Parts: sequence; structure tokens; C-alpha cells
Amino acid sequence: MEQNVSEPMVRELMADFADRTGLSPGGRAPRRYLWTDAFALCNFLELYRQSGEQGYRDLALRLVDQVHQILGRHREDDPRTGWISGLDEQDGQRHPTAGGLRIGKELGERRDGEPLDERLEWDRDGQYYHYLTKWMHALGRVSRVTADPTYNAWAMELAKTAHARFTYVPFSGAPKGMYWKMSIDLARPLVTSMGQHDPLDGLLTCSQLQMTARDFTSVSPDLGAEIADLERICQGRSWATEDPLGIGGLLCDAGRMAQLMSGGAFARTELLCAVLDAALLGLESVARQNLLSLPADYRLPFRELGLSIGLRALERLQGLIDERLRGKIDALMPYMPLREMIEAFWLEGRNRSAGSWLEHREINMVMLATSLAPDGFVTL
Repeated sequence: MEQNVSEPMVRELMADFADRTGLSPGGRAPRRYLWTDAFALCNFLELYRQSGEQGYRDLALRLVDQVHQILGRHREDDPRTGWISGLDEQDGQRHPTAGGLRIGKELGERRDGEPLDERLEWDRDGQYYHYLTKWMHALGRVSRVTADPTYNAWAMELAKTAHARFTYVPFSGAPKGMYWKMSIDLARPLVTSMGQHDPLDGLLTCSQLQMTARDFTSVSPDLGAEIADLERICQGRSWATEDPLGIGGLLCDAGRMAQLMSGGAFARTELLCAVLDAALLGLESVARQNLLSLPADYRLPFRELGLSIGLRALERLQGLIDERLRGKIDALMPYMPLREMIEAFWLEGRNRSAGSWLEHREINMVMLATSLAPDGFVTL
């Protein structure tokens, strides 16, 4: 169902985000964080698409520019300067994603040779593959909404860079793996384990960008080799998770797969089945644990809102699948009321005064806005 994004709450949340992070003209110094900005970009595009107000388009394009100019360059407290790709100023402006994009964490990255402190690593900068795929998706959406292929081409350049640096062949000769976190310059891994859903995110995002590129006459990079690589990495993997954010991601991925299939850009029905099965296991776990009955201080809003966004994607999935998958969708539908529970809880003003909300305010407000007006994010 089409969302009415003139609803004051969505506009209020995104106006607050723009002001708090320095996106609004004449505001404070910009602060960019890649995950949050990817969702925000999709939200501004959706506000523009539905309202026709030029100001939202301007905010979207200003956000793209700020992300590239800030997260595509070295930190202010780093002795290195310029584009993290190593390109000169002129070439860097033409190819702002060629070296990847920083996360935007408050602390600098761990120095080479410094021991890993797992707790501290969460607050250190670097590059995350799953943040990069979110930004790739958002850039693809900019090209769809503006009919300008430049943004999708930048996303494809980012996809090529990320794949080349995050994947590796183990010394044992086993199939390729993926690092979870890399250094700012992508020269060394900071966390060597693989993110559970990273190869799936990469496969679907690369397929999306390839499909979007077909709609433009301009020349774009080809991601066929990356897609084939990621298909191999995905083989035989388990996607099941008890994390609400991860479950929501699986539901969004299922929606993306269905859209790709409709566009003739994806044909792996068995992978869609596996993802739907994993999402069902996760939803059963959430229901058993009764996580949504806890007080606000004991909950993580953005993780719950990730699930809510996934359930929004599930709403749109029904009309895209064939009869073979109808039973799997039907098994998921009893969990749809969780979406209303999550949104209603975090729309309550007193719950947005809790420490759990205020500690990650920008992420929380942007993902609540996405849940309320999801089409900008869940659509390819």
C-alpha cells in the first residue's frame, strides 16, 4: 500500500536528521555515517518521489556529495590526506567511490600491529562490506529516481573495489572467503571473520546494479565476474539468525530477489526458498523470546526497526512470487503484526526519551522513517 509521506512524523524525523548531521544548508558542520546515510538517502528520494517537492531531491543529492567528500577521503585526524583511493583531486571527483568509503566511526582505525580489542573495535573506523552494499543500493536508487546513470556507475565502481579487497582465497585452497572489516585504505583486514549475510548482500546488490545499468545507454562496469564469485561463496551457507535486524535484512533480501526475478536478472529460486525458510526460523525465535515486551531501556530500536522494515518488504513480496512459494509466504504472514507493534512502540514519545533511543538517535530516527515510508528503500 502506498504510504502517505506527507504524514508529519516522517517529514519531522528527516528534517531533524538533516539538521542534526549538518545536511541542512547553513547548519552545523557535517557528520556522516555510512549506514545511516544510506537509509536517509532512500528516504529523501521517497519523499521527493511522492511529494514532488524539489527540496527533498536537493537534500538527497547534497547527502551523496557529503558522503563522498567526507567518507571517501581520509579522516581529519589522520596524517594521510586526500581521497582514500589515492587518486588525485580531479580523478577523485570523477570516481569518488573508487577506494571505497569509510564507516564514519568516532575513533580512528586500529593501527597495523596493534592487538585487536573486540569491544573497542566497534567504535573504530575502517570499512564494512555490508555498509558499502547499503550505499551501493542507495546510489542505484538515485539513478532510478533522477534518471541519471552517474550514480549507478559510481555504485558499480564501488562494487568492484569492495569485491576485490574484501574477498580472498584461503591458503588451504578452499573456496573464497570474505573479510568482515577492512582498513580505511583497504590494504589489510581488521576483522577476518565473514559477516553472515555479506555474500548474500553482495550478490543481490551487484545483480541490482547490473539490472539498473541495462536501462541506460551509458557505458558501465560489468559485474558478471563478481556475481559469479558471490554465487559460489553463497553456496551451502546458513542464513538463519535470531537477530531482529538480520531477520529484517533477510526479508528485504527476499523482496529484492523477487524483484530481480521479475526483471529477468536473477533465477535462483532455491536461494529465495532458503532465505524465506531462514527468516521464518528467526521470526519464530523472536516470538518465543518475547523481546518486544521489554521496556524501552532494554531494547535496541534500530535492530527492531530493521525487522519492521523487513516486514514492510514482505507486504510487497506477496504479489511478486509464483505459486511454488505461496506456502512459504503464508507461513510468514502471521508475524506481520510485529511491524505495527514495533512502529507504535517507537512512535510513543516517552519511549524515544529512553537512553537506548538517544544513544543511537540518528540511526533510530532514520530507520523509523524508513519503516513508516519504506518504498524508497525496499524498491530496487
